[in-house]
Amino acid sequence: MSPRLERLLIWAPRLAGIAVALFVALFALDAFDGGPLAQTLPAFAIHLIPAAIVAAVVTVAWRHPWIGALGFGGLAVAYAASVPDHPGWILTISGPLVVTATLFALGGIRSRRAGRV
Repeated sequence: MSPRLERLLIWAPRLAGIAVALFVALFALDAFDGGPLAQTLPAFAIHLIPAAIVAAVVTVAWRHPWIGALGFGGLAVAYAASVPDHPGWILTISGPLVVTATLFALGGIRSRRAGRV
């Protein structure tokens, strides 16, 4: 395998995981509804919990790509199960999670074949 493709298999899932965490964090801005700041900040912090969970999975998966594959896959399934009546929402949130899980799985397969895991 070319060094360029190998580097892509290493960095693509990590960057995708960071991008998904930032994307999910954008939804926390929904907490700012024009109310008093003292009430809005705790709501904002609560809305950031899903992004923090995604960031935690990225952090662990940085060294262990299989945990990233399982973690992102599990998050995708959990989200899809939590909103079964909204297929558009499932595609919007679970889609990037599944893509990231797949990238981590490919990176894990490559690392295992190279003898690094």
